[in-house]
Amino acid sequence: MEQENYNRLKFLGSAFLPVILLIILLIAFLKFGPLGVFKAALPPIEKLHIQRTILEPEQLTVMAINDGPEPVTISQATINEVLWKFTMEPSNTLQPLEQGVIKFNYPWLEGDPYIITLISSNGVTFEHEIGVATETPKFNILYFKAFVLLGIYVGVIPVLLGLLWFPFLRKLQGRWYMFLLSLTIGLLIFLGFDALSESFELLGNLPESFNGIGILVIGFLLAVLTLSAVSYKTQHYTEQKGEHYRALIWGYLIALGIGLHNLGEGLAIGSAYAIGEVALGSLLVIGFMVHNVTEGVAIVAPLTQTYRQINRFLLHLVAMGLIAGAPTIIGTLIGGFAYSAAIGVLFLAIGSGAIFDVTFDIVNRMAKGKWLSIFTITNVLGFLAGLLVMYATGFLVLG
Repeated sequence: MEQENYNRLKFLGSAFLPVILLIILLIAFLKFGPLGVFKAALPPIEKLHIQRTILEPEQLTVMAINDGPEPVTISQATINEVLWKFTMEPSNTLQPLEQGVIKFNYPWLEGDPYIITLISSNGVTFEHEIGVATETPKFNILYFKAFVLLGIYVGVIPVLLGLLWFPFLRKLQGRWYMFLLSLTIGLLIFLGFDALSESFELLGNLPESFNGIGILVIGFLLAVLTLSAVSYKTQHYTEQKGEHYRALIWGYLIALGIGLHNLGEGLAIGSAYAIGEVALGSLLVIGFMVHNVTEGVAIVAPLTQTYRQINRFLLHLVAMGLIAGAPTIIGTLIGGFAYSAAIGVLFLAIGSGAIFDVTFDIVNRMAKGKWLSIFTITNVLGFLAGLLVMYATGFLVLG
């Protein structure tokens, strides 16, 4: 018994010994290492990331976070190059990763541009530009209804309209059915890269300390590995149920991936309206409405050959449409009232990972172990058609 306890302690000690030694090494380095020489010779590194500005009548609020390794003390501030008094909470000095709220009693004018400059005690400046000043939406019934309607117009209605192509698509047989599946793959590949591109763009809006690329990688791999694990676990069950059940799972997974992608679109639209870029927001709404109609095709394409075997098929179709479109509503609400670039990066990364995973599953099923067999003229033309459709409708988003 004593020998068993000794072996257990020895085993646990071998696990924790490297960690303990590393902690001792770090303490010794911080206390006796050469860092003091460099700190004495070089000026402190000051970084401040301005996360958001809130405009209220006669008041302007700046929300910032200390994004560097050293404390930052804000001693002065200017608005359009004019020194202006301010109050700061919790104090004028922010410790690393500490958030601060800077308030100005300022008579800003609707529609005017403003440049806010925060000046540290060491003379380092941090600028933030407000392109068009407009009152920040507050959570109330009027704005809530407006953002919900925006989400419905952009996400739910276009996707449901796209599902109405089902009666036409179900009549496609043989080569035309393979063309349709290849077109779907083209649509999904474009959407996947589109979501990845948008998440990379958002990385620039994140503080460096948030490690945005880490959020992106975690979100992407989380989606791929989770869906792959689900697919592996349900493989035997789907084989028993039949091909129609596999097609139904594909439809739901495609809808889920598109829904997460559309949540990112909602964030872009909601934030555009919240910061006063109404013209940009309107262009995004019109562009995404046309763009998202094609997503309905991607959802129904795998179901066109097996739908007769699926119980309550219309109910499933509506559910898929809502899964793909409704997240846009959530996105517009978050973007309008509490925009967070970190949330945008995470959900866009998850969406792209989910889309790529289900796309691979469809391609793998089409190939049936013979990958070269899928590169027929029909399939290649369908794939290119899917890419071109998404590219063409994307021009409307660019306005």
